[in-house]
Amino acid sequence: MDSVRLIERWPVDNVATAVVRADGSVLGSHGDTGRVFPLASVTKLFTAYTTLIAIEEGVVELDTPAGPEGATVRHLLAHTAGLGFNEHKVYAPPGQRRMYSSAGFEQLADALTEHSGIPFAAYQDEALFQPLRMNSTKLNGSPGADAESTVDDLVLFAAELQQPKLLAPTTLARATEVAFPGLTGVLPGFGHQKPNDWGLGFEIRDHKSPHWTGSLSSPRTFGHFGQSGTFLWIDPDAGVACVALTDRDFGPWAAEAWPAYTDAVLRELA
Repeated sequence: MDSVRLIERWPVDNVATAVVRADGSVLGSHGDTGRVFPLASVTKLFTAYTTLIAIEEGVVELDTPAGPEGATVRHLLAHTAGLGFNEHKVYAPPGQRRMYSSAGFEQLADALTEHSGIPFAAYQDEALFQPLRMNSTKLNGSPGADAESTVDDLVLFAAELQQPKLLAPTTLARATEVAFPGLTGVLPGFGHQKPNDWGLGFEIRDHKSPHWTGSLSSPRTFGHFGQSGTFLWIDPDAGVACVALTDRDFGPWAAEAWPAYTDAVLRELA
């Protein structure tokens, strides 16, 4: 793919990318795909997927109480538990507002630890990273923001997100549908969105504007980006996923470069 070379124009020191089909075949890649990068909030995709595995294993249920009083696993996954961004402080009753929260994902991991009896990082490694052979991926702190990984490992995860083997396809399908529809809120870096649609841990593109994916991305596109200059999206309608990791924090450069890159990838595939 010629479009992957567009990352050479990005104002970053190090960057790697890949475009991958559901069967795991890499359609194009560029940069050092074995380099380890901090993921920031792309970490939340791992935490969400680990939670879904735990649900299928009977460790918890979506309606298991977790986090603030009245909140559940479902609320924490969907950023509707009412917690602040990085504060373990309640600002709204559960289910009423879409408040993006890394603290909520920390409380989600705490709930899994409590119910499984296994430290979250160990559970995640055994349930997710080892089965997918994501050997360069580690959680080094907050389950909301502190994983590190490579493009090569995220290619494996992107294939799993398109054609799951660790989950029932119906479980993933439900997780990538809008949870608590109609709620407004702030999409970090892109301002207030009405609605600010989210699934169970997955940000859903829908018709948000502005957005970090492209104008050609289907409304069903889901994924996440990180403040460390990273993203992973899956477009079910296009049948493809894209990963990009950089060593420059998210900023205006990314808000301009990422949508243009996404559109170039989708245009080339079309």
